[in-house]
Amino acid sequence: MSNLHLATRMSWIKPSPSVAANNRAMELKAEGRPVLNLAAGEPDFDTPVSIQDAGVEAIRTGRTRYTQTAGDPDLRKAIIEKMKTDIGLDYGLDQVQVSNGAKQVLYHALTATVSEGDEVIIPAPYWVSYPDMVAMQGGKPVLVECKAENGFRMTAEALEAAITERTKWLILNVPNNPGGVVYSKEEIASITDVLRRHPQVWLATDDIYEVLRFDSDPVPPLKIAPDLADRTLLINGVSKTYAMTGWRIGYGVGPKALIKAMNIVQSQVCTSASSIAQFAATAALKGPQNFIDDMCSIYSERASVAADLLDSVSGLKAEKPAGGFFIFTDCRELIGKKTPSGSVIESGMDVVSHILDDTGVILVGGEAFGVDGFFRLSIATDMETIKKGCGKIASAIGKLD
Repeated sequence: MSNLHLATRMSWIKPSPSVAANNRAMELKAEGRPVLNLAAGEPDFDTPVSIQDAGVEAIRTGRTRYTQTAGDPDLRKAIIEKMKTDIGLDYGLDQVQVSNGAKQVLYHALTATVSEGDEVIIPAPYWVSYPDMVAMQGGKPVLVECKAENGFRMTAEALEAAITERTKWLILNVPNNPGGVVYSKEEIASITDVLRRHPQVWLATDDIYEVLRFDSDPVPPLKIAPDLADRTLLINGVSKTYAMTGWRIGYGVGPKALIKAMNIVQSQVCTSASSIAQFAATAALKGPQNFIDDMCSIYSERASVAADLLDSVSGLKAEKPAGGFFIFTDCRELIGKKTPSGSVIESGMDVVSHILDDTGVILVGGEAFGVDGFFRLSIATDMETIKKGCGKIASAIGKLD
């Protein structure tokens, strides 16, 4: 009998629901069950050949050793150049950290700054890992419910009401996962106005989906409010834009003191990110960018088709998102209905479970993102699969009474 006693925190830290859904898809496939995985949050495109070649070249030329903890200087220079182009601000090498994905960058920042009882404001719906990452540091996730009727956008008034003397961070993810939420220039300006009134609150912008927009250009907060640069961490990576999820390269750009502290954390956690992946990421940032528009056009078409198909199902409401590659579908009208076996649908997760049991289509319930009565469907797959999956969803929902 094991005498292992887990840390107390393990009683309230949950596995990532989106990762769990993807793992479940793999398990069912291994069991021989036909499944359609519409839960995956990664591009279905291959990494562009020029980037692949850069990774192979790194291996062949022996660039396989540790880099500096903060990241390879050439990659950091490429990131600095991107920041100058995107927001018009100049950063130094000591203001950039490269890590194993954007998730780890945020984790380092929270580890370096959040003490017991500190509060971090998170608009809901949110990416699944934010609250647990805060709680793992002893912090308090402060969830701000954003109404579906307002496009799931957080208002300045709601932000103001959530701030206390213990507030340390606001995490803003645009376009948002799961809802594809974007903000207008005026809405971002109203949020930055609130932050100006509360100098103890730092801003973390999760920009991993920044280029995946269908009808608007990015509105970086620091382009509107450059005076907040001394308390803003920009978080991004190459995973979504360049179809490089498995390469695991993310980066953070911010004030020197913050990045220095984050690098101390990284030095004790993983030393540095993969050298090979970093050289490939440099090629991604410095190489051709024209394929990004083509990729966005494909995502846009898929989003339109998926939203229309889901919205045509009785009991579901869906709209084309403004960005990202998810359709956050309203299934609240199904609450209270019964499955053929007599089980009562009491939540979005129940809807997802019924669909999986009946059809093998894997989705993620809205509870994972802090909003009940919704589910997330990924369009990061081919159009045939999307159409087939939506048809199966319609079939399963049609069996509810």
